Amino acid sequence: MAAKLPGTAEPPKTIEIGRIVGVFGIKGWLKVESFTEPLEGILDYAEWSLDRPGVAGTWRVRDGRRQGRQVVASLEQVEDRDAAQRFVGARIVVQRAQLPPLAPREHYRADLIGLRVVNAQGLELGRIAHFIDGPAHPWMVVRGAQEHWLPATPQQLRRVDLASGEVRVDWDPLEGQG
Repeated sequence: MAAKLPGTAEPPKTIEIGRIVGVFGIKGWLKVESFTEPLEGILDYAEWSLDRPGVAGTWRVRDGRRQGRQVVASLEQVEDRDAAQRFVGARIVVQRAQLPPLAPREHYRADLIGLRVVNAQGLELGRIAHFIDGPAHPWMVVRGAQEHWLPATPQQLRRVDLASGEVRVDWDPLEGQG
């Protein structure tokens, strides 16, 4: 077993795979922002662990489908719009062990949060705060002396070293100014 390096965090035991962002119709269906690829992959998990007060716990997925850029789903024991409203804002998480293995150069976003970001010239830009999904690709929000939004694409992400807690990027902050 490899020793944990100082300053690196243990990977989270659960991974957020989506969020409930609204209600859909009058029969208790939920609008879900899915973080899986493809979007409807979130429906492959028969049970969702939710973390919102009042609905925290494990809920069985009854049915679901893709609806545009979101997914709509029905949970067992949620029968109407009023009951569904309590779920809005809940994060959907699964145990890491339930997730499929990753291909080379693939990483779960949760594992990158907090890592140092250094560009090809050796300039430390800050640490990854979170990701934002854009229409063309996701963005990495990096906070340091300034906040930078970097495209989270293979062209910009040159190397991810989880052991040292560092992400190397091919991005120059001065090119984005002007």
